[in-house]
Amino acid sequence: MTASSGLPAVVVVASNRAAAGVYDDTTGPLIADALRELGFDCGDPRVVPDGDPVGAAIADAVGAGARVVLTTGGTGLTPTDRTPEQTRPLLDREVPGLAEAIRAAGVAKGVPTAVLSRGIAGVAGECLVVNLPGSRGGVKDALDVLRPVLVHAVEQVVGSDH
Repeated sequence: MTASSGLPAVVVVASNRAAAGVYDDTTGPLIADALRELGFDCGDPRVVPDGDPVGAAIADAVGAGARVVLTTGGTGLTPTDRTPEQTRPLLDREVPGLAEAIRAAGVAKGVPTAVLSRGIAGVAGECLVVNLPGSRGGVKDALDVLRPVLVHAVEQVVGSDH
């Protein structure tokens, strides 16, 4: 199943160091490529520092008509990991099964620290927002969970594909 008519998608990377140019982010392009493979219209990832800029980037994407926003990073336990706190106020309703499945997929692959991810998922207006972990392995596990359901979920948000 592919996204009908190239629905708009946005990738937001939460990383102080990548935003400062200390290193190149490698998780955002992985997510953007997966979205394109599913038929979404996705530009380059938006790399922002942790905290308030993450919420602003998600809100901007939703306001611009994105139908899906996938974030990566900022879901752990460090003091600067604030992606869930930036995401939650923007949501009209949560979709806990997606976040739970992403954590469970990591654990099933032998990554016990996957349970420490605090990522959430939900609907903001007509947009599905999902927080992915910040590691490449965590992103790959999350994409394995999302691939079979993402297009259907995004279409359901607006009441289609029943």
